[in-house]
Amino acid sequence: MAIIARGEQGVAEATEDLKRYGGRVLGICADVADPQQVSNAAQRIEEELGPMSVWVNCAMTTVLAPVEDISFDEFRRVTEVTYLGAVNGTRSALRYMQLRDSGTIIQVGSALAWRSIPLQSAYCGAKAAIRAFTDSLRCELLHQKSGVRVSMVQLPAINTTQFNWARNKFHHRMQPIEPIYQPEVAAKAIYDAAVARRPPREVWLGKNTVMSIIGNMFFPGLLDRYVTKTWEGQLTDEAEPTQRPDYLFQPLENGHQAHGRFDSHAKNKAVAVDSRVMGVAAVAVAGLLLKSLFRRR
Repeated sequence: MAIIARGEQGVAEATEDLKRYGGRVLGICADVADPQQVSNAAQRIEEELGPMSVWVNCAMTTVLAPVEDISFDEFRRVTEVTYLGAVNGTRSALRYMQLRDSGTIIQVGSALAWRSIPLQSAYCGAKAAIRAFTDSLRCELLHQKSGVRVSMVQLPAINTTQFNWARNKFHHRMQPIEPIYQPEVAAKAIYDAAVARRPPREVWLGKNTVMSIIGNMFFPGLLDRYVTKTWEGQLTDEAEPTQRPDYLFQPLENGHQAHGRFDSHAKNKAVAVDSRVMGVAAVAVAGLLLKSLFRRR
């Protein structure tokens, strides 16, 4: 196993944690926004660990603020890390996987790739871009009759430290929109997609993720109004510490842990749905609704 991240301390701590489970672990310090650094990391993985079979893109950052309060540099950085980081990782993995005509690439997405919410315009845009990029790549691989597979796991709110680390332009602390799930729930869904004999096109994790995606397919205007409530829902009553550092441009070298501060109400289980199944179900429901409408007429 190999892990890639910017901060030396975080990489070292995570590497030591993983070694306790046995096997070889390679920790690499690199900024995923830099294509050359990611390419070099992929080369090291191939040379030191052998042929890669699975590559997971999960780097992200965000800025919590209205559009007009986010600077161009902040928009660019969120895009470079979250979207272009996935592009850089995918291209680096493909360079080796396509030679062997095998391998699986997993994009860690979000329900927000389908249904955006206020105050997260930079992040939502980047996640939607990953989804569009992945759809295009999937078509190319099918055209080439490639043995490489690509899958995307759309996550709900996960109890990680991102809510302590992200840039926040409000005077109150950030929080995820409930329901919140533990990181192990996301990890299992990603692992299951990675080792599946036929990797799913997309996995929708959590009931609210499924409802948001399908709801946005059929009632986007209604959801526009509904999600306005998430403006206040992303802020707690606690005051944000003044001059709190964030990880937008520089890594933070403390507070590394799997869980965030929401253990008391984070769930340990979530439904994981293959989008192929839900797509058929959604079409069936739409057909029944249309049939009902025509009957009334």
